[in-house]
Amino acid sequence: MLKGSSIGLCVGALLSLGTAHAEITDGVVRIGVLNDQSGIYAGLSGPGSIWAARKAVEDFQPEKHGLKVEVVAADHQNKPDIGSSIARKWIDVDKVDMIVDVPTSSVILAVNQVVQEKNKVMIVSGGGTADLTGAACTPNSIHWTYDTWALANATGKAVVKTGGDSWYFLTADYAFGHALERDTEAVVLKNGGKVLGRIRHPFPGTDFSSFLLQAQASRAKIIGLANAGGDTINAIKQAAEFGITQGGQNLAGLLVFMSDVQALGLNAAQGLILTEAWYWDMTDENRKFAQAFTAANRGAFPTSAQAGVYSAVTHYLKTVATQKEDGDGAKVVAAMKATPTDDPLFGKGTIRADGRKIHPLYLFEVKKPSESKKPGDFYKLRATIPAEEAFRPLEDGGCPLVKK
Repeated sequence: MLKGSSIGLCVGALLSLGTAHAEITDGVVRIGVLNDQSGIYAGLSGPGSIWAARKAVEDFQPEKHGLKVEVVAADHQNKPDIGSSIARKWIDVDKVDMIVDVPTSSVILAVNQVVQEKNKVMIVSGGGTADLTGAACTPNSIHWTYDTWALANATGKAVVKTGGDSWYFLTADYAFGHALERDTEAVVLKNGGKVLGRIRHPFPGTDFSSFLLQAQASRAKIIGLANAGGDTINAIKQAAEFGITQGGQNLAGLLVFMSDVQALGLNAAQGLILTEAWYWDMTDENRKFAQAFTAANRGAFPTSAQAGVYSAVTHYLKTVATQKEDGDGAKVVAAMKATPTDDPLFGKGTIRADGRKIHPLYLFEVKKPSESKKPGDFYKLRATIPAEEAFRPLEDGGCPLVKK
């Protein structure tokens, strides 16, 4: 498989055959799923996000709207130069109109520049940097599912309020990890906690032993894992080997997905407190989506990032069908912001002027093995964070699109 360029996955190639509107560039609405197909983030986005995009197109039935839709995909390998190169080729040569998913914050920020320059659309579901709706916000981008500020605010506040008032950070050494550490530290300090230290690990990482030993030696009550995907999984496994939790310290997973819990198993993951934007077993519609997803993805349960891809593609297609054009990305994004969101998985929501999609977040605790009653029964709900409280206040982000 050729990495770093379009894999040629015209997945669902011309998934519908209606007569395209003249205002649709090249007669086809092209959606590019850009993510990690084979590395540490493949489980939380990867092939599952491609499936989710295809499913959104299928359920939308674009032929009824006179549209043709094509989905392509590529592996950015978690490298910003590769991600921006793919985005540029997609837009210039392959006539891609919208890029979706984009885990890895350094890739987000690189692709964000290309998309604005070319006046296309980027909707981020798998990536987390809150800078996308802050200093790096543009008229062409939307942040859909979660972000570092929201995770830090929900998880950090909850942990400090329940006694976890001293922290040591184990942080992935790139834009996402730095942002997650920064935002969580601010919440910890604001709520009366203290930070005893931090250490940055290479991204991606495999051996966390020396880093964990330093965190253990700090005697902090909480070791905050400011990383994601395979890094989080490996850190939690190795922490168990060192007996860190048995010694009285607790791990706080600042970005944990269903794919991580499934990979770890409940024995290793039990008791973790985490924040998610979506969980498969909360509504009948979620369960219906999960059933189809699991059957098509080797028994894996969908993550919030993959559900976010479905939701984002659905709203994008609704908007394009209404506007009857896809070429002017800023115009499409403005129309998406002006239209309330509503889809089977996330329900009703809105998109703010800074591009932040707004919906509730949920504070979960991973169940003990004895509490789990069926496959995928991983979480118990501790709290619901209302939509109006879940994300950074609009005036605090520094987005140049927001009038002061």
